[in-house]
Amino acid sequence: MTAVARHPIVVSGYAAVVAALAGLLLAAVAGTAPGDAVNALVEGMAGTPYAIGGSLNSAAVLALIAVGFTVAHRAGLVNVGGEGQLAVGGVAGAAAGLALPESIPAVAGVPVLLIAGFAGGAAWASIAGLLKARRGTSEVITTLLLNFVGLGVLGLAVHEEVFLRQPVTSAETLPQSAPLPAGARLPLIGSAESPATLIVVLAVAAAIVTAVVLRHTATGLRLTSAGFSPAASARLGLPVGRLEAGGLAVAGGLAGTAGACLVATAPYVLAEHFSSGYGFTGLVVGLLARGSLTAVLAVALLFGLLTNGGINLQLAVGVPAATVQIVQSLLVVLVAASLGRKR
Repeated sequence: MTAVARHPIVVSGYAAVVAALAGLLLAAVAGTAPGDAVNALVEGMAGTPYAIGGSLNSAAVLALIAVGFTVAHRAGLVNVGGEGQLAVGGVAGAAAGLALPESIPAVAGVPVLLIAGFAGGAAWASIAGLLKARRGTSEVITTLLLNFVGLGVLGLAVHEEVFLRQPVTSAETLPQSAPLPAGARLPLIGSAESPATLIVVLAVAAAIVTAVVLRHTATGLRLTSAGFSPAASARLGLPVGRLEAGGLAVAGGLAGTAGACLVATAPYVLAEHFSSGYGFTGLVVGLLARGSLTAVLAVALLFGLLTNGGINLQLAVGVPAATVQIVQSLLVVLVAASLGRKR
């Protein structure tokens, strides 16, 4: 394979075609005409301004998590705690947003919510970072276990009125927060028919800034050195522990920002399952991108399109949800196999 043919973006494109063909076959087996399935998939991915905006929002959430994963990976760490960091970031963002006055303008309220989300996710990831730096504890184990604790924090926050649950007025009151004030909601970036929000701009900006920092600054060089050879870097006087903890904190912060953005997007409430598994999917995007920030954006967009298209497949033509999950899993396996093969 040539260098171009094995680039993560190209490989992902090939894998997407094969996975789509497999999905059409599964849909036909389930009794859905291939033409109807294709139309529903395309309609759900990019058939309307609403579908395009929804796909972009999903892709942006995944991209933020994957960019953070790339930062930690450059420092030699594997952050598998995106789901917990996203959950805690969402809780922190919701708490900050609900504390704001109703009259606050978006130019002041949105930054407060985003900063709170970043701080919450970074603080959560720092638990694993400090254990890694001071005790040498595997960050894979600690970030994985912290996912469950973070989801527990989320559940506690939305089920207890003393925390963030909306006042219970009847037996039908849902376990979720009250709606955020208008000034803490992410503004739309397109037409009124599209739900695309500021998170799309944030994700692209995060990828660009991260690429510049990692490739063209002393901090990026230090992170790369620490990830490539911690022992040699320590002998050269680099603060390897601080670099590892810092890389993991940034990864958690970006995941937390994604969580805050989800809360600040319609319906503007913190609910128990608001993350929809984005943290784990973002991990997959980061793994498949293999350190390329350009590939992060491309693979995240691919998964965002598939997510929205899969939802429409279920709603429009009744394709079982398991079919969509099989297609996504097959896509991951194909990309991983193609990129991991010996050349």
